[in-house]
Formats: sequence, structure tokens, C-alpha cells
Amino acid sequence: MEFLHLNDMTPGRTATVTELKTQGSMRRRLLDIGLVPGTPVECVGQSPGGDPKAYLIRGAAIAIRQEDAESVILRAGVDE
Repeated sequence: MEFLHLNDMTPGRTATVTELKTQGSMRRRLLDIGLVPGTPVECVGQSPGGDPKAYLIRGAAIAIRQEDAESVILRAGVDE
């Protein structure tokens, strides 16, 4: 089973959230946008400089900066 950080994803790749390794207001924000364990995530694009990247989370495209995405742990692939 391959694990990765959200910021390691490339456009077109999908994965499933397993854990958030952040605290405080950033943790609350990530939970509020739907990044809870078991949620499928797809990287749908990135800015020309590479940061931020856009992710499809629960039907919404959300841009997340690299420094914030480092705290989201994923398992490669999506649960069926």
C-alpha cells in the first residue's frame, strides 16, 4: 500500500485521505472542506509555478498551498 502527502499528487492522480497531521485553525479548515479519512481526492491541476494545486474534493475544486497540503496523508487509489 503506497502512502503519500497531498502535495505529492500530480494532475490526474487519485487517492484517499487517511490522516491529517496538523492542528488548530488549519486542521479545522481542511476538515470543513471535506478532507476527512476515507474521502477520495483527485488532483485536477496546478498553477504554472506549481503552487498551489487544485484538488477535486467532494465535488468541489479547491486550491491548497503546498505548505498546507504537506499535512494531509493519503493512500494511493480510491476505495470502491
